Amino acid sequence: MRIFHNPDHDRHDSRSELHDGQLGRSFECPERMAVIRDALAAAGFAPPAPPPAPVPRALLERVHAPAYLDFLETAHARWVAAYRTPDAIAFTYPVPGLRRTAPPAPIAAALGYWSFSVDTCITEGSWGAARSAAACARAAALAAAEGPAFALARPPGHHAHGDLFGGYCYLNNAAIAAETLLEAGAARVAVLDIDYHHGNGTQAIFYGRGDVLTVSIHADPVQAFPYFLGHADEGGTGAGEGCNMNLPLPEGTAIAAWRAALDTACRRIAGHGAEALVVSLGVDTYEGDPISRFRLAEGDFPGIGARIARLRLPTVFVMEGGYAIAALGRNVAGVLGGFLGR
Repeated sequence: MRIFHNPDHDRHDSRSELHDGQLGRSFECPERMAVIRDALAAAGFAPPAPPPAPVPRALLERVHAPAYLDFLETAHARWVAAYRTPDAIAFTYPVPGLRRTAPPAPIAAALGYWSFSVDTCITEGSWGAARSAAACARAAALAAAEGPAFALARPPGHHAHGDLFGGYCYLNNAAIAAETLLEAGAARVAVLDIDYHHGNGTQAIFYGRGDVLTVSIHADPVQAFPYFLGHADEGGTGAGEGCNMNLPLPEGTAIAAWRAALDTACRRIAGHGAEALVVSLGVDTYEGDPISRFRLAEGDFPGIGARIARLRLPTVFVMEGGYAIAALGRNVAGVLGGFLGR
């Protein structure tokens, strides 16, 4: 398995996450990459490839609105010029009943225009890290024709909409990988999201399209972030009708019920006729995760990879969530090792 890693990731280190009423350092931290790299090396995986070439702007614009990209690139400098503090964080949002017709001029308000959750700030290194993560997703997708590939990159991406950041996500790496596979010749691509949290951004980006099937197994949004998307009745619209499947599960779900959902997801992907697969790899389904409420054990993760391998598709894994630092690397290595039949 080829691994693509972004060395710029540690420039994105948020000290200003608002979580459960407390302001502190983000759970999505640079240490996550180090423990995964170490665990993969210990499990015998090859070292990461050299840093890939930057993502062409044209590819980013197939996923994200140009004005949104311009905002992300300039937001931190605008924030520092206005407030001279290191982390840019929104405090007001255009909720229903207010107007979202154009971004306001003050940077504090513009942050709310372009985001949906106060857990995600913009640091000095966020834009560079996000661009590098997207480059890893693209490189892994290009490599998938020759064998499975893994974008070991942060910040994650599956919560990022075409014109919104949030949930630790800025650029949607899974969507960028899917677009790359389509560009490379696949007629139909599937995205399987196995993170604890619903991939609301990925769903929104492809919701009206028929060339990308999105399937997500996640905590019921009645109970868990992102709360306002991810219900079972969201099936797609227009050309995308029938091309979105959500499999929400209650808090406390253990491997038996979770594995049954994975079987359902895999059958749907096989029936769609997908020619390539992107896996949004979150391991925050682990029982010890500090911000999630499923009960998968460390020994359950290899079987997840093995089940996905039975689809026999060119496969790209893109790193998403997982915040139990002590077990994070072993759980990622478990999924990837199971996929390879180790």
